[in-house]
Amino acid sequence: MKKFITIVLMIIVIFIIYDICFYRLGLFIDFNIGKEPTTFIKSKDKKILIKEDNEYEEFEIKGVDLGIGMPGKFATDYSIDKQTYKRWFKQIQEMGANTIRVYTILNENFYNAFYEYNKDNETPLYLIHGLWVNDYIQFSYRDAYDNEFLGNMLSDSKILVDIIHGKRKVSENSEYGNGNYNKDISKWTIGYILGLEWEDVTVAYTDHKYPEKNVYTGKYMYTTEEATPFEAMLAQVGDKIIEYETKKYKTQRLVAFSNWPTTDPFEYSDAVTNYFYKIAKVNVEHIKLTENVISGTFASYHIYPYFPDYLSYEGDINKYKEANGEINTYKAYLKKIVEHHSIPVIVSEFGVPSSRGMAQKDKNTGRNQGGMSETQQGQAIVKCYNDIRSAGCAGSVIFTWQDEWFKRTWNTMNAVDLLKTPYWSDYQTNEQYFGLLSFDPGKEKSICYVDGNIEEWKQEDIVSTNKNKTISMKYDEKFIYLLVNKKDYNENEKLYIPIDTTQKTGSTYCKKYDLKFENEADFIIVINGKENSRVLVQERYEILRAMSNREVNGISAYIEIPDKHTSIFKEINLLLQTATPLETGNKEARADVYETGKLTYGNANPEAEDFNSLADFCINGDNIEIKIPWQLLNFSNPSEMKIHDDYYEKYGVEEIQIDKMYIGIGEEAEKEQRIPMQAKELVGWGRNVTYHERLKKSYYMVKDMWTKK
Repeated sequence: MKKFITIVLMIIVIFIIYDICFYRLGLFIDFNIGKEPTTFIKSKDKKILIKEDNEYEEFEIKGVDLGIGMPGKFATDYSIDKQTYKRWFKQIQEMGANTIRVYTILNENFYNAFYEYNKDNETPLYLIHGLWVNDYIQFSYRDAYDNEFLGNMLSDSKILVDIIHGKRKVSENSEYGNGNYNKDISKWTIGYILGLEWEDVTVAYTDHKYPEKNVYTGKYMYTTEEATPFEAMLAQVGDKIIEYETKKYKTQRLVAFSNWPTTDPFEYSDAVTNYFYKIAKVNVEHIKLTENVISGTFASYHIYPYFPDYLSYEGDINKYKEANGEINTYKAYLKKIVEHHSIPVIVSEFGVPSSRGMAQKDKNTGRNQGGMSETQQGQAIVKCYNDIRSAGCAGSVIFTWQDEWFKRTWNTMNAVDLLKTPYWSDYQTNEQYFGLLSFDPGKEKSICYVDGNIEEWKQEDIVSTNKNKTISMKYDEKFIYLLVNKKDYNENEKLYIPIDTTQKTGSTYCKKYDLKFENEADFIIVINGKENSRVLVQERYEILRAMSNREVNGISAYIEIPDKHTSIFKEINLLLQTATPLETGNKEARADVYETGKLTYGNANPEAEDFNSLADFCINGDNIEIKIPWQLLNFSNPSEMKIHDDYYEKYGVEEIQIDKMYIGIGEEAEKEQRIPMQAKELVGWGRNVTYHERLKKSYYMVKDMWTKK
């Protein structure tokens, strides 16, 4: 009996050791030494070829980047389930895409779903898989040869290879997904993109610190004499991932390195270099393949039309003028990239967001980073795609499949609680709205659509009454909705809606319009026709002044601080890309802004033929429907009803919690009287978000682009 127990224990120990060595550490013994590797995908000249019926045919990558965010969850929660992935794969393929790109190792749900979707599919979806570099590592003091940089890339690349072959177990960790990866999806994985948008300082620091490390010679990749230390590091990672997969699985696929304009391989004028801080270059032409590589490589770039538009500042831009008279530096830059490379070029990220908030303007073609409706988003994507094809790229990948509530943007991140972003949909933050799939508030539909139809409004929604006028209010995870009813309303009349959110500041008088209020208002919504309506903010509560006055006006916000009860109300502006001295001829050029408080008229119901996703208000007879994004009223976290405190007491943005706001309705003819304001109770929803999926108008425009002959 003891002998039997001993044998059983030995078997268990052997199994555990095998499990740890093979499935967790990636150790293996090559029993097929000398066996030649195979591949179903390869690059040749500037094209990508895929094997079909034992013949290699040209393959255009038509892809979509797939994120990992869901409402109410951060990306690192890896919360997307298998059924959701499979549903999305079907929608993506029906749109005409043939490829999905992911950025990092996900949890097992993705790989199980991808396998199940493809295994009986005659026309499978293909996959380009990324290898992530931890943001903190890249933005820290470390160089690219630090063990937490290069060492992690080398070890993670082995894990990635094992995962796509279904031979890995990953315990829970904070870097990427986890699970038992036992589904072999390698026959649908066409390649890897190693790394991400390189921080230029990291590249420059590495090149400066290790001038002697500019050479790498491997079995599969090597560097030319012109290579930099950073490029040699990339060659080492690429060489090792090919070596590991070739030896262990006897297969190869395409291997590429991520890049973007900030570290593109070109020289620019001193003015452009100095202004855009263009201090680093990554040139994958300095990384070559040996004869042992049977698959190939490609040049991967993230290229957007709005920034950084270097070519607009390099000489006479009229040379980039199209036949229709439009200056198109985007297409010109794409051509410059393609002409530079001897290998295929894939634009692995391009797109524009369908957000209300905007961060950058494309001054030539209007393909902006935000401030675009869903229709305009689709038009911009189609135009970008046509430019990409015209430039001779071998493929492209749209950024991105789904909107992501957790995202942040540089020009709004100081206004919100970054630890609570997944719990509300911030229409002012453009990074949240690059998707072709929207997550709208409400389990099946939103509580209100600003379309002139007031059937969803009830008597109990009325907050304030002023003679022949009433104002009603409701809200969800994205908007505050208002309904104004004014008997015999004339669209030429001006209406005023004062809002009091914080007891710290506010005014009972507005000098600009000579208005009086019962409460100290922080904001005023002015309805003044279809083209001239807007939201104003009391100067003391203006976040742009408090946080960016030096950039915009050249003076500290803490010089001549506005009085707490100042009667000055100002337009609400949002910071844009810094105005360039090259453009203005002024070395003292201040940051550029645009009026984000300006209200857009239109129909905001997605089911309407004239749907405009940017519509803020709609008029139908005596009724005016309005929707205001939370951040526009200085809510930093509406899920807990937290707003900005007094900037000048706290020296920046701090939060206070409120449980009510006061609102009223007045008109031009009643200026001598104070506008009455009544309280609306506010209750946050915490982490209990509601949402439903909706394919955007842009989805169907991309579908037409890719599926119609």
